[in-house]
Amino acid sequence: MAEEQVCDVLIVGGGLAGGALALALADSSLRVAVVEAQPFPEQLPPLGESVADYDPRVSALTEASRRFLDSLGVWRDIVAQRACAYREMSVWDAEGTGEIHFDAADVGRPCLGHIVENRIITTSLLHRLRQRGGVQCIFGVQAESLENCGDSAVLQLADGRRLRAALVVAADGANSRVRQWAGFHTREWDYKHWAIATTVETSQSHRDTAWQRFLPEGPLAFLPLADAEGSGTFSSIVWSATPALAESLMAQPDDEFCTSLGRHFEHRLGEVVATGKRFSFPLRQRHAVDYFRGSVVLIGDAAHSIHPLAGQGINLGFADAQALAEELLRGRERQLSAGDRGVLARYQRRRKGDNLAMMAAMEGFQNLFGSSLPPLRLIRNIGMSWLDGAAPLKRRIVSRAMGIEAGV
Repeated sequence: MAEEQVCDVLIVGGGLAGGALALALADSSLRVAVVEAQPFPEQLPPLGESVADYDPRVSALTEASRRFLDSLGVWRDIVAQRACAYREMSVWDAEGTGEIHFDAADVGRPCLGHIVENRIITTSLLHRLRQRGGVQCIFGVQAESLENCGDSAVLQLADGRRLRAALVVAADGANSRVRQWAGFHTREWDYKHWAIATTVETSQSHRDTAWQRFLPEGPLAFLPLADAEGSGTFSSIVWSATPALAESLMAQPDDEFCTSLGRHFEHRLGEVVATGKRFSFPLRQRHAVDYFRGSVVLIGDAAHSIHPLAGQGINLGFADAQALAEELLRGRERQLSAGDRGVLARYQRRRKGDNLAMMAAMEGFQNLFGSSLPPLRLIRNIGMSWLDGAAPLKRRIVSRAMGIEAGV
């Protein structure tokens, strides 16, 4: 049997949430290791400017997430590459006249958030992690099995190594193998919709605005992307559609897809002149009944995955990473094990309620805008028009969505 390597915290998954957690613990006295099946990204991503040069996976980072990344020392690295600050958001209903507009100026902020490609965030986190040291990075090696032993857990790697940790953190995504191996129970359901994601170029500028139109088949979002020339003509789109429509859209030639997209978007940004490679994936909502079990704890998509309606998924994941890091460091000061039940229970109390509240809100929006019943169409259109004129309430909504309090 291979000799076991021992650490305090073993993070499985070196993506957004896992990388952020590792970096938050990098300067502590905790022995931390990260295991990731993909090779370490040695080079920063190339930043060409055609629709093929952008990562179709993007995140709408809130001000709270930006502050967290800044505290980790990576925000300046992200901005030095490519990030688009969006100042406004426009949302409207395809089946009526309801429309609502949000502006950062309403809460005295320069922007509502930032749209950043996921690969830029990930590589920035990992490169900063390597520079800081203090964390063992085991990349390009697949995890094969997990033994949850109560006071510790042992991860078996494909190369024969065995890693024992007081705490194993599952940060390996929505289809987490660690979550499955550790026997966590989840509540989940299928939205019976697929999402299509890609990068597009439009004939008119996005004007640093995030756009979302609620169609009968599902919401369509245009998220603004940065470009060196400042033309503002590149956007990341996420289109939620029924399986039949998604299949039809994925099968269309690029020019036909651009025409369909422009028509469904009411040509708010002019013509869609180019599209990158399209990706599609089924939409499911999932939430773990418990966030820890034995010596295993869940963060990010391993703990919860929500509808991409408002782009809140990664913000919840960063909040998980920040809260868990704070509780682990507080526990370390009290000489508690990383797997101490009280430490993990405090993390769960801090995050579970907020995550459930966001999931419930997204489910409510999905049900409200996904219905074609005339009474609901009337209610949502009247409600949107009323809310658009209710400045104090709009300010509260914007502040909450940004992860800040009004006036802070």
